[in-house]
Amino acid sequence: MSKALHSRHSKIFLNKLRKQREVRRLRQADLGELLGRSQGWVSYVERGQTALNIIELREWLDALGVEFLDFLRELDAELRLLEALRPRAKPRLRLARGAVVRSPQASPIVDQSIAGAIPAPKPTKR
Repeated sequence: MSKALHSRHSKIFLNKLRKQREVRRLRQADLGELLGRSQGWVSYVERGQTALNIIELREWLDALGVEFLDFLRELDAELRLLEALRPRAKPRLRLARGAVVRSPQASPIVDQSIAGAIPAPKPTKR
């Protein structure tokens, strides 16, 4: 399984798809029939076990009578809201392959590829 299939963004997308079907009071079997697919395939899509490509998404929404671009605009707005509310983690320091980390106290010479990554030692009070 792809990690992308189980992200929070994907869960919002899949929930939105399912709700569109439920609002129209269609069972998975009903939607499957409209799409020429099985109820099991509809279930796999709604649970995130298989992904829709863009053409399949358009057909899915068309079968539900949902405007494709309206759906995408609403989805985009919901995803942007999620991103705005979510605190961002600071990126981890990545060292170049083969970089040597030396303690600033042990030697004044520090590999230039990581020089900015090592904080300067704090002065001691005497």
